[in-house]
Amino acid sequence: MTQALQLATKGNSPALPRHLAELAPQLPALFLTSPSAAKGFIDFFTATIRNRNTRRAYFKAASRFSEWCKARGLDDLARLETIHVSAYVEELQQDHAAPTVKQHLAALRMLFDWLVVKQVIPTNPAHPVRGPKHSVRKGKTPVLNVDETRELLDAIATDTMMGLRDRALIALMVFTFARVGAAIKMRVEDYFIQGRKGWVRLHEKGSKMTSLPCHHRLDEMLEAYITKAGISKDAKGWLFRAAASKNGTALTDRPMSQQDVHTMIRRRAAAAGIKTKIGCHTFRATGITAYLKNGGRLEVAQQMAGHESSRTTGLYDRRGDDVSLDEVERIAI
Repeated sequence: MTQALQLATKGNSPALPRHLAELAPQLPALFLTSPSAAKGFIDFFTATIRNRNTRRAYFKAASRFSEWCKARGLDDLARLETIHVSAYVEELQQDHAAPTVKQHLAALRMLFDWLVVKQVIPTNPAHPVRGPKHSVRKGKTPVLNVDETRELLDAIATDTMMGLRDRALIALMVFTFARVGAAIKMRVEDYFIQGRKGWVRLHEKGSKMTSLPCHHRLDEMLEAYITKAGISKDAKGWLFRAAASKNGTALTDRPMSQQDVHTMIRRRAAAAGIKTKIGCHTFRATGITAYLKNGGRLEVAQQMAGHESSRTTGLYDRRGDDVSLDEVERIAI
């Protein structure tokens, strides 16, 4: 594989970046069968996809398809036909949810489209293949009710910097509907005072930037954390920083990772006695539901959440869950 990558970058092409050359043994074999295929594959993932999560998901899809082809003796891109992609999708549906199958198919379509443009293959074998139908009216993200959310925040001890940080981070995601990716990318300067009121600046997906005034509780929690951490003058530094030790007495200069946040949330929920298996996205749905329950407007929630469509925002609206529970309780036996 490494030799194929080296061949792909000979001639007038620039040298392969070191971090990509180191990944050579991990690249899917199907796309390393020729120098042009290898170069096209690398260009696709480095030049066309800017979102890290999308890049990771599409790379995983391409790798899985490569393994599927290898198991069936398909080791040449030129031999791929629509029937092969169709059979792969059919098999994938047996043990994967429809959204996952649709994502895999989208990844293959985009990748093969790129390889067609680069004249690696003559046609896109994935283009005619139809994915499974999938319609969702309510999301699956677990949510907390108002009492549970309050209990979780109140249960976090604030006698350590880590406790103040965790409380402020969870409150940020609840009161601003922020994605965890936007929260951990915040710099200290992204919390600022405007009109005698605290504001936050969120850098969301698609290079979108949203500025929102802070809820009074969020304002208090952010101020307490920033003051205790002593980072108010480090404007360009990360706002939510990784801990330097397990006891939470000091923080590093590095930002928390998404996995750090997920682990923290599970730990804090367990300590608060919350049995719901919550994750980072829980607080986005929790905040939106609480806002709408208190008379908030869907179009405003859409704007705050940074959604392109109000239909997407509606997936986070769980007000109907309470109605369903009340109806079930009518079954008096």
